[in-house]
This record gives sequence, C-alpha cells and structure tokens, in this order.
Amino acid sequence: MAVPKRQFPMAAAQAQRLLCLPKSTIRGTTTTFASLPTSTTTTPPSDDTFLVQKILWNLKQGKPITNSSLLLHRLNPSTFLEVLGSCRDNLHLAQKFINLVTVNCPNFKHSSTSLSTVVHVLIRCKRVADAQAFILRMIRRSGVSRIEIVESLVSTYGISGSNPYSFDLLIRTYVQARKIREAVEAFRLLQSRNLCVSINACNGLLGGLVKIGWVDLAWEVYGEMRGSDIQPNVYTLNIMVNALCKDGKIENANPFIKEMEEKGIFPDMVTYNTLINAYCHVGLLEEAYDVINLMKVTGLRPCLLTYNSIINGLCKNGQYRRARQLLVEMVESGLTPDTASYNTLLAECCRTGNLQEAESVFKEMSCRAIIPDLVSYSSLIGLFSRTGRLDCSLAYYEDMKSKGLTPDNVVYTILIGGFCRNGSMKEAMKMRDEMLDQGLHMDVVTYNTILNGLCKEKMLHEADDLFNEMVERGVNPDFYTFTTLINGCCKCSNMDKALTLFEAMLLRNLKPDVVTYNSLIDGFCKVGDMEKAFSLRDEMISVNISPNYITYSILINGFCNKGCVSDALRLWDEMIDLDIKPTIVTCNSIIKGYCRSGDASRADKFLNNMRSQRIYPDSVTYNTLLDGFIREENMDKALDLVNEMGNRGLSPDVITYNTILDGFCKFGRMKEANMLYRKMVERGINPDKSTYTSLINGHVSQDNLKEAFRFHDEMLQRGFVPDDKF
Repeated sequence: MAVPKRQFPMAAAQAQRLLCLPKSTIRGTTTTFASLPTSTTTTPPSDDTFLVQKILWNLKQGKPITNSSLLLHRLNPSTFLEVLGSCRDNLHLAQKFINLVTVNCPNFKHSSTSLSTVVHVLIRCKRVADAQAFILRMIRRSGVSRIEIVESLVSTYGISGSNPYSFDLLIRTYVQARKIREAVEAFRLLQSRNLCVSINACNGLLGGLVKIGWVDLAWEVYGEMRGSDIQPNVYTLNIMVNALCKDGKIENANPFIKEMEEKGIFPDMVTYNTLINAYCHVGLLEEAYDVINLMKVTGLRPCLLTYNSIINGLCKNGQYRRARQLLVEMVESGLTPDTASYNTLLAECCRTGNLQEAESVFKEMSCRAIIPDLVSYSSLIGLFSRTGRLDCSLAYYEDMKSKGLTPDNVVYTILIGGFCRNGSMKEAMKMRDEMLDQGLHMDVVTYNTILNGLCKEKMLHEADDLFNEMVERGVNPDFYTFTTLINGCCKCSNMDKALTLFEAMLLRNLKPDVVTYNSLIDGFCKVGDMEKAFSLRDEMISVNISPNYITYSILINGFCNKGCVSDALRLWDEMIDLDIKPTIVTCNSIIKGYCRSGDASRADKFLNNMRSQRIYPDSVTYNTLLDGFIREENMDKALDLVNEMGNRGLSPDVITYNTILDGFCKFGRMKEANMLYRKMVERGINPDKSTYTSLINGHVSQDNLKEAFRFHDEMLQRGFVPDDKF
C-alpha cells in the first residue's frame, strides 16, 4: 500500500515506516472512497438512490438540509457511506456532510464501517479531537468486539489520503477511557496485521499500564514492541524505569538504563528524579545522593523536584536536620523553594510535635514570600489541636481565612477533633454548624470524630441522635463508627445497647476486630459478668481474631476485681504459653487481686514472676503492695517497701505517702504520721484532701482536737473543702 502523500500529524516518511503491510495483505481487501458504494457502482433501491442524489444536490448547492425535510431521518449506514463516497474528491463537502448528520441526527445509528470512515476523513482534515470523539463512540458501542473495531479501521484505511495516525488514536482513546486491557488487545491485533503503532502511542499504552499497576503486562507489551522493531525513546525509558521502581525492583533500574544507553537512549532529568524519588521512598538516601552526583557529572542541574524528593525522603526517615540543611543548599544553588518544600518540613515538625520549629518554618515561608496553602495551615492547626493549644489552632484558622483560603472538610474536622479531645463538645458542635453553613458536607470521618468526643464525655443520647442523623443523610457508618459507639456504651455499662450495635455492625457486613471485642469484654468485666466476657473471648478466637495482651489484661483485671485470683493466674499462664508478653498493667492487676483477697505476701512473691518476664515494678505496684500490707497491719513491711522503692530509683508520690500516713493514723501512731507529713512537704510533695482527712481523723481518734483543728485550718487554706468523713 502506498503511503498517502498528505500526512497528518506525521511526516510522510514516518507514516511510511508505520505502515508495514501492502494493501493486498490486510485481510485481503482495503476499502477506498472509490470502492465505497455509489450510484455508479451499485444499483441501490430507487428510493435510496433518490435520497443520496437529493442530499448531494443540496450539499453542492449550499442549500440547508434540516430535520423537517425528513431526508436525514431516512439515512442508514449504507446510504451514509454512499454519500461520503461521492464526496471523495471534495473534503470540504465530506466534512460538511459529517457535521450535518452529527448536529441534526445525534442519535444516528452508525455501523463500525461508517464510524471508521468518518474517523479517517476527520484525521485527513486535521480534526483530531473530532476524530477521537467518533472513536470513543466506536469503543462504547455495546456488543462490538475489539476485533470488529480494529477490522473496520483497517478495512477503511485505504480511503484516499488516509493516515496511519488513526491506529495511534485508537490506542490513545482506549487508554484515556481507562480501557487499558482493551488497548492492549487492539495493539496486539494491529501488530498481528503488521501494522506498526507509533512509539508515541506505545508510550501512552505503557504509561497507562504502569499507572494502574499492571507492571507485568507493561513489560510484555514492551517486549512485543521491541520484537516488532518499534524504536523506544527517552519517554519509553522513563516509563519503564518508573515501572521497575513501582514494582519494587529498583535494583534492576541501573542495568536497564545501561542497556538503553547502548542503544543511544540516555536518561534525562525525569529519569534521575524518578530514581531519586524511589530511593527516598525505600529509605536508601545515600543512593539518592549518588544519583544527584551522577546528574551533575552528566551536566544536568538538580531541579526543584529533585530537591523536594530528597527533602521528603529525609523527613520520612527521621533526618529532619539534614532536610533543613538541604533546603539551605537549595537556596544557595539559586533555586527557590516552593510551598511543597516547606509543607514537607511542616509535616515532619507536626509529626514529631515540634511546635517551635513548626512556627519557625511557617514564618520563614512568609519571609520568602512563599504563600502557604491549605496543607500548610492544616498541618499547623492539627499540631496545635493535638497538643491542646486550641487558641493557637483558632488563630491560624482565622489567619488562613484572612488570606482568602477557604477551609475544607479536613480543616474543620481537625478543629472539631481538637475540641472533642478537650471535652469542649459545645464548641465542637458550633464548628460543625459553621462547616455546614459553608456548604460543606460531613463525611464519615467528621461524624466519627464527633461521635468519639460525645462517647468520651458519656453523652450517649446525643451520640445516638448524631448516629441516626448520619444514617438519614446517607453517610454509611463504617467499622470505626460502630466500634466507637460500642466502646462508649461499654464505658457507661450499657451492655444491652452495646450488643445491639454489635449485631447491627455484623448485619452491615462490617467485620469487628480485636478492639471491638476488647471493648465488649471490658464492659462485661466492669459489670461483673465474667461468664459473658469469657464467652466473647472464645467467640473472637472462633472467628480467627487472636486475643492480644489487652484482652488478657482486661480479663485478668476482671477476675482479680471479683477476687478470683486463681482464674487470673490461669490466664497469666496462658498468656506466657502463647508468647503474649504481659505488661506492667497486667501484673499490677494480679498484685491488686492478691492484696484485696488479704494475701499481700503472695502479691510480694509475685514480683519474682514479674522479673522473670523482665517486667519491673513501678510506683503503682509498690503503692498497691503498701496498701495490702497496711490492711494486714504490717507497717514494718510497708516501710521496707518504701525503702525498696528508693533503692530502685522510684520516688514515693502523694499516693505512697497517703497510704502509709493513713496506716499510721488508723493505728494511732500519730507522732510517726506527723513526721511523715513534714517529710512529705520537705520533699516538695503537696498534700491533698486525702492527706488532711487521714491526719484530722487520726488526731480526733486520739482526742487531740487542737492538732485536728490545726490541720483542718491548713486544709482550708490550701483550698480543700472537708467532707462528711470527719
């Protein structure tokens, strides 16, 4: 097949290279304008002949043809092709006819052949966008296979002056329509007919495959390209290097680059930036720096994207100071950082809770006339909200609005979350109302944030109303929604409601996890229903959810609270056998259980079990033991434990002093109680209400009203109000 003299958008030589097969070998025949049916080559029914001639006469005379004439309504694909064929020597007339049908008969039912013919004509007329619109109609037609589409384009290819770019456009349209698999099929069909697709179309296909993660198929297509003598270019190199990086095979990137260099295709800035970004993503920062040095050797100057990738990598790998220094080097090299550069630094400051540095970075942005965006403000607002500095959060919020930035869902949700953490539910709801007034819609994250705040404040009725509102507005509750509500009900001992929510969660096919079960188990332990709590533990195992150290700690604490220390110890042994490491909280529960059961000596011996697990007593452990021995009137052992605390580097706190002081007072040892009180004050530990209550009651029991009133007056001076325990 001869390459048409008139080519668009390729040069004639390029089109000649693309078209690799003679006309006679493309499925045996090729349709041309000359071979399209006309009144001289075929004898159509007389009414069709009249219709074609009437339309042609009106087109040539420049007379309008409208729907009212009924001429266009009588068109079918065959007569459409006949009219178009009669315009083979007059592209202006052909375009006019195509436009006429498109505008006046938008629902005209084309055949694959008529659509393909239109595509070829429009490409000849350099109307690529319009041609692509017709290809899109082709690929969206129901019941039409890729084979039929390719066949129709190939069979109509021989239209006078047709352009092989139509095949490229087919591939490109499939990719842009996100029909990537169909694009691969079309590519292979064209290859099987020895019709070469251009490298640009191939790159588009490869890029589309890599973008959606079909890396293996991308390499298959790349291999087929090379097998058909389609010459890759630097864009191909960049796409396939990105494919290697995306597939976690960055070690294969350099060999591939060398292979391409041997073919005369050399990496550019995009190649190096892709490698740098990939190295930074996996924490190979030194390798990223090596790439920068290689860039400089090859005469390429690192750009803004290069530096931003390294800064991001350094921050994500905890090397903030180095990232900060790189920003300085970037400025010294003549490059100006952008908002993204500073946002990366801000995000790292916020992640580590470095308030001072975050504000310093933000101020530097202003000094360099770099305008903060929503991400910048969101980072700072989030940081101050999480640290309880809501006044600063609101100040940045107002500053953001004064700069013309409109808060989005993220900003409002961050502020709402800050108020919820602070227990300021009234303010949280005000912010919610402002968000809605701005025309924004609450999503599941915003609802979950408010629900969590309400549940923490034990405002279950309000939480229930908000949940109902959420469902009514069509926002689907997720796993976190139900787990939050279940936990809230359990904290308030409303176990019937908690189980109802749990069942609703299952009905929505939302799978509970260990957190959900732990909340339920904790709730039943707190109401003393250990049988139900234990059955939930067995249920979670039956659905392949493994109990964790929190599960065991909850159950152990529940048994100890009921005085069932033997059951708690059985769970302790089970934990050890399952290689689930207990925590100090677990151990303190058992210590408490022994002490409440009047067996402080066994609690003391349990310290050895703790140490065998490399868990060492803390202040809570010793305070619990102190209380246990004092209950047994063993003050000497209690005092020994205080000394042991000091030897282990643990400083007695107000609870420690109150526990011993209360023991002295109960046993009438007021002289020692007074000495301990003075020692407590000398060490900078402020007495609390319990301290004074014990001392006053102790002196009253010894009929020393003078001392009792002295401590009473001191108690009032410190702002404590006596209660009816006196």
